[in-house]
Amino acid sequence: MRRREPRPAAGAIAALADRLAPATTLAEVQRVWPEVVGDLVAAQAGPTSERDGVLTVTCSSAVWAQELDLMGPDLVGRLNAAVGAPAVRALRCSCAPARGWP
Repeated sequence: MRRREPRPAAGAIAALADRLAPATTLAEVQRVWPEVVGDLVAAQAGPTSERDGVLTVTCSSAVWAQELDLMGPDLVGRLNAAVGAPAVRALRCSCAPARGWP
């Protein structure tokens, strides 16, 4: 039986985006970051690099960097749970240059 109605494109686009995303720890963490940290934190900080399990998070200010440093152990656990593997072992938080943050 043929389907006569158009299908929503959202499902196909999401599947394509998942296939095209790089298979790296950073890409996985960037994908789950907003849901793990919440919209408020995601607007002020984001994962920018990863090396040997150390995730660098760039923050809009030194205050946010310090706050995320304090939240580090909890965020590491939540990020690892969200990606389904012990991929992140520590956070390294820094602040962006004054002109570097929107």
